Amino acid sequence: MADRAVTMEKLVALCKARGIIFPGSEIYGGMGNTWDYGPVGVEIKNNIKRAWWKRFVSESDNSYGVDAAILMNSRVWEASGHTTSFSDPKMDCKKCKTRHRADNLIEAYSKGAVNPDTMSNEEMEKYIEEHHINCPNCGNFDWTNIRTFNLMFETSRGVTDESQNKIYLRPETAQGEFVNFLNVQRTARAKVPFGIAQVGKAFRNEITPGNFIFRTIEFEQMEHQWFCKEGTDEAFYNEYKEKAMSFLVDLGFDKEHLRFHDHDKLAHYARAACDIQYLYPMGWQELNGIHNRTDYDLSRHQEFSGKTLTYVDPMNGERYIPYVIEYSIGADRLMLAVLSEAYDEEKLENGEVRNVMHFHPAIAAYKAAILPLQKNLAPKAKEFLVRLKKLFSVTYDEAGSIGKRYRRQDEIGTPYCITVDFDTLEDGTMTVRDRDTMEQQRLTAEQIIAFLTEKCAF
Repeated sequence: MADRAVTMEKLVALCKARGIIFPGSEIYGGMGNTWDYGPVGVEIKNNIKRAWWKRFVSESDNSYGVDAAILMNSRVWEASGHTTSFSDPKMDCKKCKTRHRADNLIEAYSKGAVNPDTMSNEEMEKYIEEHHINCPNCGNFDWTNIRTFNLMFETSRGVTDESQNKIYLRPETAQGEFVNFLNVQRTARAKVPFGIAQVGKAFRNEITPGNFIFRTIEFEQMEHQWFCKEGTDEAFYNEYKEKAMSFLVDLGFDKEHLRFHDHDKLAHYARAACDIQYLYPMGWQELNGIHNRTDYDLSRHQEFSGKTLTYVDPMNGERYIPYVIEYSIGADRLMLAVLSEAYDEEKLENGEVRNVMHFHPAIAAYKAAILPLQKNLAPKAKEFLVRLKKLFSVTYDEAGSIGKRYRRQDEIGTPYCITVDFDTLEDGTMTVRDRDTMEQQRLTAEQIIAFLTEKCAF
């Protein structure tokens, strides 16, 4: 595998310089690994979510979307097990008072050779002791024992102290799909097998390692739950593994940068689970998960709510609780992978280095940039800009030389630059430059619209 130009430092610098991603609350000194998406970044992220929704909901024969509430009845989290078992193993350095996840310490020390997910707290403490893993902040070896901390953010509901009730910011979006199983099935007249999908925010009060937007305390998930009959679950599990991989490849990922990784340790309710890992700048890490969750989720919610979640087959009257195949991918984590995959530094014939983001045109923030060759051509260029804006996300730039404007668009991944010149006034044609090949062709306005429609589809 050839060396890649991308590093996390380069990505962070480019994102800040070009309006893709900014540090959260930056003018106040920031806040613990929170990030704000800028004008370019929000367009890319929205396009990623649209592409995912199109593939897994709009193009699916039997999938439906929901947008469930972030705040849910606390009993939801009792049924799901989050109030009792959703925690991280954390250790405090007695010298510098910083807190660290024991599993992260082991994974970093072993460079991924040891999987702490298969270890108990006692085994992790023993490993850290035997290998004398020092504090990454101060370099000392003086740890507390491992303690577990619940990852859910707590808040309260009520206008007076006496009426306040503890509630949680949701740590995942999946429960919103599970509790709406019968609502969706009834109103959509859906027959098993069918899917419920959601894109939404989730929150986890965890220590983050600082790998940019890879793991943050506030993040966005894209999840699809496929409800099926026991006996068909294995086939659907394998099908969703391939669907998830195909989606990434179609977005433009190199297959050498992706791999399946089966879980070494399954949750007690799971029949099978695997991740698709991506080769990020910091190494192989989880990009998304596919899980066979059996009938655990609906059974638990049926038990805790007292409401039947049994599906009745309209063909034969059979009653059963469906199994669930879950496909979950973080929009922010996918955003980081898309940025990493797209980043390139090309050495040109004149010796200059061109920074370029090779986004799939459907994912790029802008499908095209309208560039008047000279400022006195701006009225003609803006005339076409107004027309194009009704059809595509496009941008406009008239500042600086045409070469510098090309480079600015290359750095934010705009696939096509459309230059309005003096020939445009004569014959109506404009120069269309390809971001990746830098080749140019002259097309009329109608031809450009047809060209962008074809090239920017997903």
